[in-house]
Formats: sequence, structure tokens, C-alpha cells
Amino acid sequence: MARGELMKKLLASYGREEDFRAVAEQIIDEEEKKNNRVLARSLRKSLDAGPSRRVKPKALAPLIPFPEAAGDFIELIEPTHNKQAIILAPDNVRIFLSLLREYQHEDEIRRRGLGIRSKLLFCGPPGCGKTLCAEIFAAELRLPLYIVKIDRLISSYLGETANNIRKIFEFARKQPSVLFFDEFDALARARSEDGEHSELRRVVNSLLIFIDRIQPKGFLVAATNFDQSLDPAIWRRFDEVIWFDRPNRRMAARFLRMKFKNVSLNFNPETYLQELDGFSYAELERVCVQAIKTSIIDRKNLVEEKDFLAALTDERRRRRRSLRMTPA
Repeated sequence: MARGELMKKLLASYGREEDFRAVAEQIIDEEEKKNNRVLARSLRKSLDAGPSRRVKPKALAPLIPFPEAAGDFIELIEPTHNKQAIILAPDNVRIFLSLLREYQHEDEIRRRGLGIRSKLLFCGPPGCGKTLCAEIFAAELRLPLYIVKIDRLISSYLGETANNIRKIFEFARKQPSVLFFDEFDALARARSEDGEHSELRRVVNSLLIFIDRIQPKGFLVAATNFDQSLDPAIWRRFDEVIWFDRPNRRMAARFLRMKFKNVSLNFNPETYLQELDGFSYAELERVCVQAIKTSIIDRKNLVEEKDFLAALTDERRRRRRSLRMTPA
């Protein structure tokens, strides 16, 4: 979009924090694409340091106890990260800001006979921010985050899985919360797969019905690393599908700056962006953290290039083995 049009949108959105931030992110993204990194970095610093004008959060109902029988496979998570800890593609920033606005104006929307988007599917390779995003999204909404432990749900209660899923969905209908199903493909895999257990096929049938019927008080979020394994009927049950891709070089550079912002360096890690192509955020973080830990162990007051390169070598070794073990 032309700079002039973006500036018009920025001025028109003044006073509406979510809209203003979304347009500002677009402008910064345009400057980064033009390789105006100094200006983009300065604009982002100003944006992040600016005052936050939050919409007054809704008054939430007190936490209700989760059904005792299902306590083994659901966990309340206390958020430990904020929105400064995640780097999202501009399209995803726009989508999440839009979802936040819908939730904040839910009553007005429902009075017009319309629903809000409350059932979300996160797709993408492991280590690209799906779980972290669910945590930060819940924190921004001021909602509790419950994580469903699908491995226990299936392995320990296979004969009762459908009934236990019903309890989970009933809870989500009553309790304002973000209910997060990680590794969703383990529960919602295609019913046509060869050798699929008949009980699991019945579970998928039940799951389709539950997702269709539920109108959660907050949000139902499902995440998968293997979207190709999902049953085809699952997709249309979700109001929004959000893709989390491996970071491109621009996003990787932002991540490196974020991880090293509180330490001194004797090199520029961005010179290694080519070597980091294809790395997930989790892999990038391991490299950065290991380099920092090495400097601490060696009692140095800065992270040296050799620390970073040693950590990068270790991660490459791990990555080669991991990719070899990943099913085709």
C-alpha cells in the first residue's frame, strides 16, 4: 500500500488503539521491506514504548470448578509472557487485533443478531509460537487459560473419551476462558485413515458435533503441527484458521534483537541470518539462550561471536537428527 494511504489510515485511526497499532505495524513492515532498518527499528521502539489505552475489560464470572472426573486432563496455566515476547506476521497481528475488538464489543454485536469468532484453529510447524500465542492471547483478553492434555485424554480414558470431551465443552460453555487443545490432530485425525481405531472414529464424530454446537463464553483454540492429518470436516467448524510459519529473515532479525536486547555483544548476530534460514522460533531461542549462558559460565560481561557460533553448531547437529527422525 502506498505510504500516503497508510498515513491517512494512521491519522483516521487515532484514538482507537487496536486500529492505530495495526496500521503502525503495516508502516513499519513497509520500511523493513525497503531495507530502512534504522527507521523501522526506531518506529517500533516508539510504538512499543507508547502508552497503552486499554478498553476496560469485561467483568468476568468467578472461576467455576472443573468437573472432578476430568481433572486429570485439564490444567489452568498462569500467563508468564506479554505481547512483547512474540513476533507475528503482519497478517496475524491484524487478525488477532480484530478478534480482540470483536470480543470487547461482543454485547453490541450479539444485540444485532450476530456472533463473534470464538473457535480458532492454529496451524504450523512446531516451535513457531502457537502455544505462546494462546497464552498471550488469553492474557490480552484477561481470561484464564486452560490447556487440555490430549495425550492423557486418549490414552487413559479411551473408552470414555467422548464423554470426557463433552464435560470439557460444557465447562467452556459456562466459564469465560481460553480453552486450548494442543496437538489437536491426535484427537481429530481423519476418519478414513487406514487402521484407525473404531473408538477414535466415534470420538471424531462426537467432536464434530460438540464444536458445531458450542458457543463458548470465551474462546476455543485448537493447535496442530500436522494439519494434513485433520479430518476434512473439522475445518469448517472453526471461525478462523491462523497459520504460524517459520520466521522469514526480517522476523528472525527482530527475534534476535529481542533476545539480545539486555546483553552486550561484540558482533552483529544479524550477519548470520542466511545460516538461520528455516529455523523455528524455538530453535532460534535455544541458540540465543545457550550463547548467553556460555558467557555467564565463562564470567564474561558480553556475548562473544564464538559463543553464538558454538550454540549454532549444536543446534544444527540437533536439527539434522530431528529432521531425520521426522515422519515423511
